[in-house]
Amino acid sequence: MTTPINFHKELTVGQVAARSGVAVTALHFYETKGLIKSTRNQGNQRRYPREVLRRVALIKVAQRLGIPLAEIGEALKNLPQNRAPTAADWKTLSAQWSRNLDERIDQLIALRDRLTGCIGCGCLSMEHCPLRNQGDVLGKRGPGAHLLDEP
Repeated sequence: MTTPINFHKELTVGQVAARSGVAVTALHFYETKGLIKSTRNQGNQRRYPREVLRRVALIKVAQRLGIPLAEIGEALKNLPQNRAPTAADWKTLSAQWSRNLDERIDQLIALRDRLTGCIGCGCLSMEHCPLRNQGDVLGKRGPGAHLLDEP
């Protein structure tokens, strides 16, 4: 005889880790960053609502897209805490992140194009290299190792 599943039962950190494929340490880290929340039982053990599984999935997908955890956290603050994120929530978040990703893609394409030109040229000029010293801004500072002075 099998035990019936209680869909309202809270999950242990181990159960969340097993179901989400995320390490327990990562779940603890997400919690310290405010991305997910748990309660404590009488034995002071973490218990997570089932909705946390959808939140963790959303976090992992966003991370895979290159969204920094700080941005993910800000976005999750706008979602209700007492329910799993919905498809409509994801649509809203992905629209916000899409603009950011488009900007990063443009920056990476520009960098790639400059790198290709630099490799083709091969000069690695300290005065004119568009990657190392665009517009010779370092030369305007006078002699010395200015890049080593910067924090």
